[in-house]
Amino acid sequence: MKHSLLHYYREKQKQSEVENVYETQCPFCSMQCKKKVIEQSFVTRKQYKTEGVDNPVTKGRLCMKGMNAYAHAVHEDRLMHPVRKQPDGSWKEVSWEEALELVRDQFQTLQKQHGTDSIGVYGSASITNEESYLLGKLARVALKTKYIDYNGRFCMSSAATASKAVLGIDRGLTNALADIPKAEVLLLSGTNIASCQPVMMPYLEEAKANGAFIIVIDPRKTETAAIADLHLAVTPGRDAALTNALLASLERQGLVNEAFVKERTEGWDELQAHLQTISLKETADYAGVNVQDIEDAVRIFAGADTGMVLTARGVEQQTDGHMAVRNLLNLVLLTGKIGREGCGYGAVTGQGNGQGGREHGQKADQLPGYRMIDNPEDRKHIAEFWGIPEPELPGRGVSAYEMLEKVKDREIRAMLLVCSNPVVSNPNASFIKDSLQTLDFFVAVDLFISESAQYADLILPAASYLEDEGTMTNLEGRVTLREASKKPPGSSKPDWKIICELAEALGAGAHFPFRSAEDVFNELRHASRGGAADYYGMTYERIRREEGLFWPCPALDHPGTPRLFAEGFARPEGRALLTAVESEAAQTTSKPTETYPLLLTTGRVMAHYLTGVQTRRSTKLAARLYESFIELHPATAEAYAIAEGDLVDVTSEAGAIIVRAQLTPDIRRDTVFVPFHWAEHQNVNKLIPGKLDPVSRMPGYKSTPVTIKRHEPALQPAQT
Repeated sequence: MKHSLLHYYREKQKQSEVENVYETQCPFCSMQCKKKVIEQSFVTRKQYKTEGVDNPVTKGRLCMKGMNAYAHAVHEDRLMHPVRKQPDGSWKEVSWEEALELVRDQFQTLQKQHGTDSIGVYGSASITNEESYLLGKLARVALKTKYIDYNGRFCMSSAATASKAVLGIDRGLTNALADIPKAEVLLLSGTNIASCQPVMMPYLEEAKANGAFIIVIDPRKTETAAIADLHLAVTPGRDAALTNALLASLERQGLVNEAFVKERTEGWDELQAHLQTISLKETADYAGVNVQDIEDAVRIFAGADTGMVLTARGVEQQTDGHMAVRNLLNLVLLTGKIGREGCGYGAVTGQGNGQGGREHGQKADQLPGYRMIDNPEDRKHIAEFWGIPEPELPGRGVSAYEMLEKVKDREIRAMLLVCSNPVVSNPNASFIKDSLQTLDFFVAVDLFISESAQYADLILPAASYLEDEGTMTNLEGRVTLREASKKPPGSSKPDWKIICELAEALGAGAHFPFRSAEDVFNELRHASRGGAADYYGMTYERIRREEGLFWPCPALDHPGTPRLFAEGFARPEGRALLTAVESEAAQTTSKPTETYPLLLTTGRVMAHYLTGVQTRRSTKLAARLYESFIELHPATAEAYAIAEGDLVDVTSEAGAIIVRAQLTPDIRRDTVFVPFHWAEHQNVNKLIPGKLDPVSRMPGYKSTPVTIKRHEPALQPAQT
C-alpha cells in the first residue's frame, strides 16, 4: 500500500512538471556567452539549470558565474513593483502612475527652481545598446541636462581615450578573438583573464599550444600569469615607466620597425628623442623589474612576426592610465603589430556592455555612433536626427565621480540612477554615500534595493536579463542579440520601457514612440549612420542569422569589420600618433610614505561580479567566497605580525576597512590586494582617494598607499 502511494505521487509529480527554456546570454562579463536557462516547475517548487549554447565566440563554454546567473533573476529579493520611501524609512508599494507622476513633479519643480542641469543621469555598462541610446536621449532631449555619465567610466575610459587619440577609433579589440591563437607573442598588461573572463582563456591556451610566447605584466602572479613564459612583476602604478624601459630597450637594440613607423605613424622623432634621455637601469628599478627581463621581453616581442598587446584595468585604472595605455600603443606601433592577422591591440572590456554602453550617448562627451558632443558637425547631425534645434542640445558634462561631487556642491539636486551601485563602485566611497543623501530627489532603477538604492526616494523595478531583449557589444566589437522570452515578474519592466515611460511623463513622448527593443534598435542604427561606431547595416534578423556582426557595418550588404586598420588609421592621412610619455605623472601619482608604506591594488575574483549585488544572491557563488580578504606576501605578514586567517585593519588617507588575511608568495612584498565585490566595512573603495586621470577621468584604483595591522576587537565592558 505504502509503495503504491509513493508510486502514485511520483507519477502525479511527473505529470505536473512543466519545463520552460529561455534562450539568452550571460549578463556578466564582456564575452557575452550564449546559453539557455531551463526552468522546471513542479507542484511545490521550481528548479533551474543552465547549458551553454554553441556560438562563434565562446563555443558553448560557460564559467561558474554564467552557470549560476539565473539565481539573482529568480531571487525572492527581486523588486516586483515601484516602491516609495516613507518618512520612517520604510518602503511602500505604489502604482506606476503614481511613481511616474512623482518623478515628473519633482524633476520639473527642481529644474524650474535651479535650471535644467540640476538633474543628473547616472547610467550603466550592463544595460543594452538600445537602453544606452535611450538614456542618453532622455537626458539630452527630455531632461535637457548636460549631466549624464555611467559606471563604464571606471572600466575602459583610459583605454578609450588613448585609442581614440592614437588610432582614431576606440573599439575594445582591433581584431577578432580568433586572431589570438595566430599570434606568436602575447603581452598581457594588467589583465587577469583567468578570473575575469575565464571563457577567454582557451584562446590563450591555444596560442600557447601553437608555440606563442606569453608575457604578463602584473604585480601578482595571478592564474593568468601562471601560464606566462615571462612574468614582469611591476610595482603598482608604475606601468608607464615600465613601458618606457621596454621602448628604450627596443630603440637601443635596433628593433624598431622603421618601415612601418615611417609609412603609418607620426611623432617618431619626438618619441625617439625622449627615449634617448631614459636611463634604462634607473627606469627599470623604479618600475620594480630587472633590466635583463625587460631586454628579453623586447627581443622576443619585436622579433616575432605576429603579436598582440592586451590591457585591462590593472594598467588602465591609474591616475595616469590614459598615458600608460598610450605608451603600450607606442610599443604596438613601433613593432608594426597591428592591422594584420595575428596582430593588434585590445582593451579587455570588464562589463557586459562596456563597449556598446559608451558608443551611443551615455558618456558625458559622446553622442550616438561614437560622435563627440563638442564637434559642431556631430551636434548638427544628431540634433537634426532627433528633431530638436542644435542650440537645445546640451554640451559636455562631467565624469561619473565628478557628478557626485556636483551633488555634494548642490549643483545637481536630483538624480536618476540606472543599474549601478556607486556607493560600492566609486572611489572615496564614504563621500559618495554622504553625497547621495544630500539629493533633494533620488530615483533608482534596479532589480534590488542595493547599497545605493537604499538612499533613493523612489525605486522603479527593472526586468532582469532573462526578461529584457536587446543587443550587446562584446569586447571584440561584435554586436550580439540577447533574446528574452521570460515574462517580467509583478509589474517590473525592461529598462527601455521604463525610460520611454519617463520620457512620456516628462512631456517628450513624441520623441520616444517605441513599442519594442527592436524599434529602438532601428532608430539607433540610423542615428549611428556615418559615425565611427556605425551600426546602420545591422538588423535583428541579420544579427540572428550571422551570429553577431562587427562594427563598423555601414550597409545592409556590408559583412562587418572584424579587423581594423588594415589600410590606415582613423586619423589625418591615416597615420597613428606616437607620443612621448613621462615615466611618472607627478601631479597625480600616489607614492608610499612612512605612514602608508604599502601599495594597495584591487580587482575581481572568479566567483563574483562588480559590486556583488547579483552574484552575492547566488548561494552557490556566495559559498565559494562569502567574505572579502587581503592578499599579502608571507614576509610582509610576518613584519606586521599577521597570520593566515587574521582579521586585518587596512587604512589609507581616505578611510579604513576590515578584511581577513590570505598569505601567498605570489604577490610583491610591497603590495597588498583586496577584491572590490563587498560593501560596508569590507568596501575596499573606502580606501581609494578621489584623484582622477586628467584626460580619462579614471580614478586610481590600482595603487593606493596603505598601512595594515592585525585587527584587535574592542573590549566589551564587564557585565555587572
